[in-house]
Amino acid sequence: MRENLQHPIFQKISHLADQEQVDCYVIGGYVRDRIMGRAFKNDVDIVVVGSGIDFANKLGDILRTKVAVYKSFGTAMLVHDHINIEFVGARKESYRSNSRNPIVEDGTLADDQNRRDFTVNAMAFCLNGNRFGELVDPFDGLADIESRVIRTPLDPVITFSDDPLRMLRAIRFATQLNFKIDIKAIQAITDQVTRIRIISKERITDELNKIILSNRPSAGFKYLFDTGLLKEIFPAMYNLYGVDTIDGRAHKDNFYHTLEVLDNVAEMSDDLWLRWAAIMHDIAKPATKRFDKRVGWTFHGHEDRGAKMVPKLFAELKLPLNEKMKFVQKLVQLHLRPIVLAQDIVTDSAVRRLLFEAGDDIDGLMLLCHADVTTKNEFKKKKYRNNFELVKQKLKDVEERDQVRNWQPPVSGEDIMHLFGLAPGRVIGTLKNAMREAILEGDITNNRDEALAFVLQEGERMGLNVKNEILP
Repeated sequence: MRENLQHPIFQKISHLADQEQVDCYVIGGYVRDRIMGRAFKNDVDIVVVGSGIDFANKLGDILRTKVAVYKSFGTAMLVHDHINIEFVGARKESYRSNSRNPIVEDGTLADDQNRRDFTVNAMAFCLNGNRFGELVDPFDGLADIESRVIRTPLDPVITFSDDPLRMLRAIRFATQLNFKIDIKAIQAITDQVTRIRIISKERITDELNKIILSNRPSAGFKYLFDTGLLKEIFPAMYNLYGVDTIDGRAHKDNFYHTLEVLDNVAEMSDDLWLRWAAIMHDIAKPATKRFDKRVGWTFHGHEDRGAKMVPKLFAELKLPLNEKMKFVQKLVQLHLRPIVLAQDIVTDSAVRRLLFEAGDDIDGLMLLCHADVTTKNEFKKKKYRNNFELVKQKLKDVEERDQVRNWQPPVSGEDIMHLFGLAPGRVIGTLKNAMREAILEGDITNNRDEALAFVLQEGERMGLNVKNEILP
């Protein structure tokens, strides 16, 4: 296993460990990823059988680099050659039922491996000279990598009860690594699902975002749904599940449709917030579901209702209430618009309005709408997606000609006030809105000369008199 420890830093740690006569190991994700041949993420965890902080400080002196010490956690960290190296003393842990924060005592390597969440994260490479590169794998994590399974080192009931966040981490690792979760672990999560309530929303959402950013996030959401975790942590998404049938007419299952859309987006973009837009795009369908004997099931206004739900859901999940939230909200609000354009004859006016409302988010919106085509009818799918290509070309043509993306009025409110000698008030907004509508409808082009002529004409119609000249 020496080939997994080629970086010179491991030799430096090895020499210091032998000099200080302490046992030292690299453990956890680095070991797992090296064995699996995954990319090195520049994070290394070192376990010292003794004081990890003292060892880190001595290594920092040798490397002449700053050491960050976190006494309350018993850890220390330094950065060397762009690698983040964290040191901790080997320890054993015990837990109280109302907290995931353990009572920590000094321990052996075996104690430290016992407290690890999963077998694939409990493997260690020894760094001491006489055993350098030796794999210490008491729970057969190597075999679990071969079998592609997530399993806990100890009884999963105890593992998940001690730290319920590990239930989400099991699903996150299974999703990221494309592994299955051991059946005993699945049962333990299902039986103890309500224990997740002692975990902070921030911690939960951090794991959820990692699932969402995986190559095929639907795998994680299916585990979340099947174990009951989704109902606990994100009930609005859980409520998408199910099919109602009346008079032999059923609607599609909006939960599984959402997962398809999410996977489709994931194939085309690694943008976390575009993926959140995929999750949220139909979030209001349960609230807007109606049955009409003439047309069957309808979800009228689910885009508007969904957009209004986004800020509340972001707040509940402790997601950022900033431009990221506004981006998701905008895409939820507009996600039907390109679909409607793709079905009908596309007018320049409709395209201008979409460009005006979407602004720089038009590309993300079009990608979401492309992903939203999940019909199993290949003829329909091809037709819709071909129509989308026509809409995208129309968007490009109209924008090149009319430049209404992130539109700024060619005649400003200040111009209007100066022209007619007006104070700020409702009349200014009325004239600006009329000018905007004329441009979007194509009655005038988006340039200052035509806009100024239009404002003069509208002002005259409203009984306003020109007081001052303004430059065209």
